[in-house]
Amino acid sequence: MSTTAAIAVGAYLASAAISSSARAAEAADPWFGRDKALHFAATATIATAGYGGAALVTDDRKIRVVAGASLAMAAGIGKELWDLAGHGDPSWKDLAWDAIGTTTGVLTARAIDWLVGRVTARR
Repeated sequence: MSTTAAIAVGAYLASAAISSSARAAEAADPWFGRDKALHFAATATIATAGYGGAALVTDDRKIRVVAGASLAMAAGIGKELWDLAGHGDPSWKDLAWDAIGTTTGVLTARAIDWLVGRVTARR
């Protein structure tokens, strides 16, 4: 076998191994696994609490949104960095669910804030 053929066979085998391990990792990390629900719920809760906590110190709704979103995403990114350091399984899908949970939490808190503002304005 020539050197070129050996390199081609080696490259093919390496790409096949990487491809199969990527598929195995994909199967082990489904988009709708239990851990994704935990990421969503945790960041939604943190974002809502962060928005509410910021409401105690500022009337500026933009600052409240930024505070809630920043706190929740910092927690989500921190968790993935912790996993990346060898304490778990880092996942872009987890981070995506963190972003979805953060958005949901901030929007929920903002909607509640809007409703409370409308009710108190009528009194």
